Amino acid sequence: YDLLPVFLITPQTSEERIRQIDQISEGFIYMVSSAAVTGGTAGFGQLQKDYFSRVSKMGLKNPLIVGFGIKDRETFSAATEKTKGAIIGSAFIKHLTENGTENIQDFIRKAR
Repeated sequence: YDLLPVFLITPQTSEERIRQIDQISEGFIYMVSSAAVTGGTAGFGQLQKDYFSRVSKMGLKNPLIVGFGIKDRETFSAATEKTKGAIIGSAFIKHLTENGTENIQDFIRKAR
């Protein structure tokens, strides 16, 4: 089906392992923002910002996309300052649960 495997890294992933993942990846690298569960964070602290910066400076061939904790314009902006994108999961599901498919464009516009 021409699907590419997507590998995840965390703030605890070693540089050696990140480089290994970069070599075997063909799409993007999913940067899990923290060890917390998705939907349970209240923004990014300095540890996460340092992690985003550290990995972005590694000169990897694959784009970095941040997930976990992205729920609004503030977290989207912080996540994409040093990376190529962000994945909004739990906040989007919550929006769908509360609003159905109405106003999806408004949700995206508010996050961006």
